[in-house]
Amino acid sequence: MTETDRVSLNNVTHVRGNGSNNKAFELGDDFISVTGNNKRQAENTRKGLSSYLSLVSKRITATEDYIKGHSQAFKLFVLGILGAGYVAYFIAACVLDFQRAIAHVVLTSLAIAAKLYELLKEHRGESISQCFRPAVTFLKSNFKWVFILAAVALLVLWLVLDTSRRPEQLISFGGVWMFVVLVFLLSAHRTAVTWRPVFWGLGMQFCIGLFIIRTEPGLIAFEWLGKQVQTFLEYTQAGSGFVFGNLINDIFAFQALPIVVFFSSVMSILYYLGIMQWLILKISWCMQITMGTSPTETLSVAGNIFVGQTEAPLLIRPYLKNMTKSEIHAVMTGGFATIAGSVMGAFISFGIDASSLISASVMAAPCALAISKLSYPETEESPFKDENNIKVAAGDEQNILEAASSGASASIGLVANIAANLIAFLAILEFINASLSWFGGMVGYPSITFQMICSYVFMPVAFMMGIPYGESFTVAELIGTKLFLNEFVAYQKLSGLKVNRVNGLDEIIGGERQWISVRSEIITTYALCGFANLSSLGIMIGGLSSICPSRRGDISSMVLRAMITATCVSLINACIAGILYVPLTDCVELFKTSVAFNATDANIGTCCKDLFQKTVNNGTVYFEGPWSAVANATLYFSKCCQCCGLSDVAVCN
Repeated sequence: MTETDRVSLNNVTHVRGNGSNNKAFELGDDFISVTGNNKRQAENTRKGLSSYLSLVSKRITATEDYIKGHSQAFKLFVLGILGAGYVAYFIAACVLDFQRAIAHVVLTSLAIAAKLYELLKEHRGESISQCFRPAVTFLKSNFKWVFILAAVALLVLWLVLDTSRRPEQLISFGGVWMFVVLVFLLSAHRTAVTWRPVFWGLGMQFCIGLFIIRTEPGLIAFEWLGKQVQTFLEYTQAGSGFVFGNLINDIFAFQALPIVVFFSSVMSILYYLGIMQWLILKISWCMQITMGTSPTETLSVAGNIFVGQTEAPLLIRPYLKNMTKSEIHAVMTGGFATIAGSVMGAFISFGIDASSLISASVMAAPCALAISKLSYPETEESPFKDENNIKVAAGDEQNILEAASSGASASIGLVANIAANLIAFLAILEFINASLSWFGGMVGYPSITFQMICSYVFMPVAFMMGIPYGESFTVAELIGTKLFLNEFVAYQKLSGLKVNRVNGLDEIIGGERQWISVRSEIITTYALCGFANLSSLGIMIGGLSSICPSRRGDISSMVLRAMITATCVSLINACIAGILYVPLTDCVELFKTSVAFNATDANIGTCCKDLFQKTVNNGTVYFEGPWSAVANATLYFSKCCQCCGLSDVAVCN
């Protein structure tokens, strides 16, 4: 090229004769080359990371597959470690203080025995049954009536020997048969009554009561259980105290009702863990094989020992629509005749004897089945004969925390229902008393009240339970209150009578009885134990109808009969307690009536020892248990330390 128009043109070297090299393009090529290298390097890094993660994932998957493939071995290994730890703990507890570990030993022994029984039944059950089958057939065919006659003879002999020192127990025995005959006369189908469940149920009830009330192991076991329940319920104060503060000390709603929430939550956890289902199945099995009742009705009645009248039928929810009328009647009777564990906790907080409440609910289960079959005998063919076809329903909770939460949430309705009923019925009772007083005043009897009417109407009932004539009017008031109002109000009044006795009030003030004897308190505790009252009719109809709407008509037609039957169950329960209960020495009354404590009086010595066991002396003397509510406990303690050869007792120094 040549220079033209003063423009200097540089010589350009052509590449391959196709054009010139452009520096900008060279820089661009270099940039593209570097970028490509970075991309390839990042891609290689990603591939390496992906390969590494894939390798790790494969190893994790392989580990999971290995664990799943050897899950049984791992499970046995973990259980072995836990078992070895428990054995070491058990041995250490027994070595350090065997007396303190007795309860632990008993519970462990029961758990081992139950597990061994299940293993034996699973692996050798059929062969054992075949081995004993000829003997069972022989006994059924030849010794049925011999067994019945022997049982009756032993009962009569025991009554003669036992009541020779306490003839008043015969009144309670007569009360049992009075209520049985009454239910039979009111039976829906008298000619269809099968007596096997009736006599077996009453026999089981009597045997349970005999073990709990009369034998030392049973008495100790249920007293221990009652104390553990009381201690357990005291943990409620941690939650209610945080929420309500000092109100829990003065106001009933903040003191007793939170116990219902706590107990409901605990029961829900036990259901989630399967403990309640296992326990209910074992109890129902015992009743079913002896009484010959169907698995469904027996399962529901057994569940009523622990849960309420509308919760227990949930155990057999899928079967309700096909159950016979007699079975549905038994389900309702069981619900009316017992109390729920959550409500029992509230009654214990009133000061009602815990062991009596627990034993009353347990004894009521076989009696409820027995009297139910007397009131409404089976006239249909039950479709549920094989217990293996009955599956116990469980909750839908996914974990233990959800179970605890759902249990607490479910109790909200129950707590609200209790509070609302107490407000309503106490107000109605006051209105009825005011109205009766106004009407009575017209004819010169202004002191007439609902309680007074009940005391005369139910006095014969109370007397036949074994209550002394002078106290029968007071107990009759409580029975009427429970039947027409509810058991909460009745137990609250019984608690007041007990407090008056413990505080040493005069027996009668202004013509009104202030307290009843310990024996009457125990019998009354059994008589009031149940949901059988007019206010529960709607609860039962609504609860069962919501579970099985197709049987609403049958439920509504039989609910009143079931409530009356359940009332008789509670009264029979009280009669059994009247037959069996032997009152211990009333230490407060003994101390109150003793001018001088005599060292030769064995009762004084026994009561002083009991007082010493409940005394704490760490510079300041104070008392635990029932003695903490006794007004003159310090005076009695001082007199005990001065007599009976007990002055060297540690708490006296």
